[in-house]
Amino acid sequence: MRALHIITGLGVGGAEQQLRLLIRHLPVDCEVVTLTNPGAVADGLAADGVRVVHLGMTGNRDLAALPRLTRLIRAGGYDLVHTHLYRACLYGRLAARLAGVRAVVATEHSLGDSQMEGRRLSPGVRGLYLAGERLGRMTVAVSPTVADRLKRWGVPAQRIEVVPNGIDLERFRFDPVQRLRTRRRLGLPEDAYVVGGIGRLTAGKDFGTVIRALAQLPADYWLLLVGGGPEENVLRRIAHEAGVADRVLFTGERPYVPDGTPGPDLPALTAAMDLLASPSPEEAFGLAAVEALASGLPVLYVSCPAIEDLPPHTAPAARRVRGGTEEFARALAAARAEGPRPRTAPEAALHYGITRSADRLMDVYTAVTTAPALSPSPQGASPS
Repeated sequence: MRALHIITGLGVGGAEQQLRLLIRHLPVDCEVVTLTNPGAVADGLAADGVRVVHLGMTGNRDLAALPRLTRLIRAGGYDLVHTHLYRACLYGRLAARLAGVRAVVATEHSLGDSQMEGRRLSPGVRGLYLAGERLGRMTVAVSPTVADRLKRWGVPAQRIEVVPNGIDLERFRFDPVQRLRTRRRLGLPEDAYVVGGIGRLTAGKDFGTVIRALAQLPADYWLLLVGGGPEENVLRRIAHEAGVADRVLFTGERPYVPDGTPGPDLPALTAAMDLLASPSPEEAFGLAAVEALASGLPVLYVSCPAIEDLPPHTAPAARRVRGGTEEFARALAAARAEGPRPRTAPEAALHYGITRSADRLMDVYTAVTTAPALSPSPQGASPS
């Protein structure tokens, strides 16, 4: 089977990293088209031997990209097209139908209750999404929570399949030697209690709440923020105003580290932490929290479908925090007071192994490539 994955961009992000990891474990000949931004994940895919094409799309309304994408799909002779993220789903589904590919799958990575990939869920966004959805055969939801949101939007239940995000369990297995080496490299005091935050530094992730909580805790609490994004300067200012700038470390984007690049990678940084804080009020899955669980970390979260969709006993060290700064400060102090736990992965982390996710996605691929033909390709339709 030959499959083409179409994604909006390949900068460092959860959906982009998940695509790379899945391709490594799918028994399929995969190629990738990125509409924009062939960033660090594109480099990683190329290092894995995956062909990546940059379409050079200039914006949401660059309609000239549609015929280019259609020609590329038609020339590739693909059996299946799999789209990822809003813009790629709109253009990719339509281009695939125009190119004659009927087996079209889309993964919904980032649908919240009020936003999708940072954009407000207006009636126009919803209407355009539903119009594009009808051009595919199946929509993959990364959690039952996202599946329920899609149903409430009007996507038929029989066109939705849940395939959770997957993680490389072995990669995140806790290594005490790596922990010591990374903490020394970062200049962390030996007795520091290190709270971690992982993700894009955007307003929606709400890392400012954890920074302000740090100001209410003793001086041996530190915050390690892993990620880059437009809110970094804002967060630095919050840390300075709260008087904790010397206890907040910004690592920048670290999930993909090319050979020879200085600095620890994400598993090493996770090993250096004592707890992960996820203050985002609206998540579609919660990949960082699951990776933290795989490293044996306790997790404090506001929203995490990956944990909430499982029985509580599968993640005994995970706690939901309801409220803001004061509640997070109390929860952090309480978690530390419980003392250190064995750094072993709980059942919840094992549930999300990448092999299991890849197997479930292959079931979807098999179903859509063997299904009866759809109606003829639309004529004259285009996203706006």
